[in-house]
Amino acid sequence: MERQPILSAARAENGSSERGFALIEMLCVLAIIGMLAAIILPAIPRATSRAKLESYAVATAALLKADRSAALRRQIQVATQVDAASRSIRSGVSNRVIRLPSDVALDAVLASRCADRSAGRSIDFFPSGMSCGGVIALSRPGMGVEVRVHWLRGGGDIVPQQLV
Repeated sequence: MERQPILSAARAENGSSERGFALIEMLCVLAIIGMLAAIILPAIPRATSRAKLESYAVATAALLKADRSAALRRQIQVATQVDAASRSIRSGVSNRVIRLPSDVALDAVLASRCADRSAGRSIDFFPSGMSCGGVIALSRPGMGVEVRVHWLRGGGDIVPQQLV
């Protein structure tokens, strides 16, 4: 009785016709796929989704509400800074900043004068609960959301916008 070889290399020497891939070949293919993915994936644009845009609006409304509450609680005037050029909104009390990604546009319609002074770059909240009011619009192609601050009651509302 003749012993049969156990290793596949030994079988190949005996004329067996089994063929397959070696481990090193499979590792090379995986490495090439990995390198291609590393080059291609950063080039794919990562657009802000509708849900993420709405979450920025909710965070903005929460920041405005916190500033209004601080004005009422501390009996001081609080100014929430809106910087459309750098796409950021800064709290007047906590210095918390909301920074928007580059594909989200920030537009603001703010009072030019408020409480007998020049304004235009902030929404001011007063100890009485009133504010200068304003609208902060967050948008990207095809979708938009507005955060509206009422001048009399100082509260904020989030209103979705249909853009064309």
